Amino acid sequence: MNISLDLYRIFYIVAKEGSVSASSNVLFISQPAITFQIKKLEEQLGVCLFTRTKHGMILTDEGKVLFEYVKNGIENISNGENALSNIKKLDSGNIRIGVSTTICRYVLMPYLEKFHEKYPNIDIQINNNISNNLIKELRNGNLDILISFLPSTNNKDLIITPIKDVQDIFVGNKKYYDLLNKSNNLNDLKLYPLIFPSSASSSRIHLNKYLKNNDINLKPKLEVVSYNLIIDLIKAGFGIGYVTKEFIKNELENKSLYEIKIIPKIPKRTVAIVTMNKKEPNYSVKKLIEMIKK
Repeated sequence: MNISLDLYRIFYIVAKEGSVSASSNVLFISQPAITFQIKKLEEQLGVCLFTRTKHGMILTDEGKVLFEYVKNGIENISNGENALSNIKKLDSGNIRIGVSTTICRYVLMPYLEKFHEKYPNIDIQINNNISNNLIKELRNGNLDILISFLPSTNNKDLIITPIKDVQDIFVGNKKYYDLLNKSNNLNDLKLYPLIFPSSASSSRIHLNKYLKNNDINLKPKLEVVSYNLIIDLIKAGFGIGYVTKEFIKNELENKSLYEIKIIPKIPKRTVAIVTMNKKEPNYSVKKLIEMIKK
């Protein structure tokens, strides 16, 4: 049977209210229209659903059986509508974000703070890992959004929205003062101890590409996974390090670190929002993306 959901909704209200007049006030439908719709439903089902009395509408045995099923269906639909309303008002929801620790701290965190302040009931889950691993998680459906440097892999299945350009630089402490007030050739860095990010990181991949394009082979004295540890080692004088200028703004201003200018200049990198091309983000994710893009 192909029976309209509206008929079942009217049946449900009449059964709950116990009268056509009361149901009319709830449904904003005239009493004759409600009576007509109930008769139409009874005809389509082939059973009598109500006993009409001077005291109102009383469910028949058949009507009681149908009501238990319709009650669950209508209430589930209502609950679903309320849940969607809450999601649209951002009273509930979930965002699974993939981001490196460094980008989370220096790029994403200000947006997360504003988002959480405005929508405190949204559950935010953060997966910290290197970019290549996070892209796999995104493609496998385990993440909703990725904040990353532009992916180096094939990205036809990804939507990539650039949000910020950053400049990588070499830095040292006062120990390397002789290098600070001049432009140095990239090849000159071979004479100094170098501190590089780990080989699997996007920063190191970018550095290696830059070195290869300039036909220079630099071997680091230290390879470090933690970005903050790289900063600490450079401050302590362990060597010249490769870092992102925008992420050490405070250190450059208070002169605990100094930029060592290199020729040729390192190409800029772009931080981007990454989502799946054929998957529609949920409402919470869309709101976060809107906030970041603004």
